[in-house]
Amino acid sequence: MEERWISLFLDAQAADVGAARNTLLAYGRDLKDFLSWLERRGGSFATADRAAVEDYLIFCDAQGLSKATRARRLVSIRQFYRFLHDEGLREDNPAIRLKGPGTDKRLPGTLSIDEVDRLLDSARDRGRGDTLQVRNRCLLELLYATGMRVSELVGLPIAAARGDPQMLLVRGKGGKERLVPLSPPAREALIAWLERRDADEAEADSKFLFPGRGATGHLTREYFFRLIQQIAADAGIAPSRVTPHTLRHAFATHLLAGGADLRAIQLMLGHADIGTVEIYTHVLDEQLKNLVLNHHPLAKD
Repeated sequence: MEERWISLFLDAQAADVGAARNTLLAYGRDLKDFLSWLERRGGSFATADRAAVEDYLIFCDAQGLSKATRARRLVSIRQFYRFLHDEGLREDNPAIRLKGPGTDKRLPGTLSIDEVDRLLDSARDRGRGDTLQVRNRCLLELLYATGMRVSELVGLPIAAARGDPQMLLVRGKGGKERLVPLSPPAREALIAWLERRDADEAEADSKFLFPGRGATGHLTREYFFRLIQQIAADAGIAPSRVTPHTLRHAFATHLLAGGADLRAIQLMLGHADIGTVEIYTHVLDEQLKNLVLNHHPLAKD
């Protein structure tokens, strides 16, 4: 019964809420871990009360799990018990008023404009042969120009790129669609890649802009992560500082520094809550503080 409840919950999240695959996987892992903990103590989803949920969170803390992980697990449990209550499978919701541990407020890592330029220059030379170099340049130009998530980038359908578009239609988390504008360099890189891609018989029939040989039919996130690390090393930038998400942060930070409106950045990033975007204002504050401390003549210790 317990496993069946998890399956019913995940099916409902996929059908009614349109939860993304990664979100469903996270829910499933969290709930199975909670169930395993309950069963070791002779409990179950049906019998767990508020004290059991609180004890589980204390257990997670003792295991050394981060605040972010513990907060996510509580969200999974809350959503799960809300579903059970709504469906009449539980008469009460033992997690309804529990407060999470919060999350550590860490500023996202980002890159300077000069470092992004070096990455883009390096991408033009990374890859065996001209075709891969053109593709790699297109990947990075699109990522920096749009702030897309890496899963959105590698999974772009070819139909979205046809006709020399000035904007791309991106399908994000939960199947939500948004339009993101393309900069002139990104459009130029896209046109160049389409010419190479369409000339390759093995890739011309693919429904994806960036075909791959794996089960998904497109480049994987893991492949692109390794690629961008190599490009960073070629550009003389520590690979530990550069991930696909770093370029998404750079996109938002550089737009904000250039005077863009927070609401516009929120729409382009595909965030539901503007509070998520406001962290980039703190990134700029930190950069300005470091600028003064490192370069002001009276700031020397």
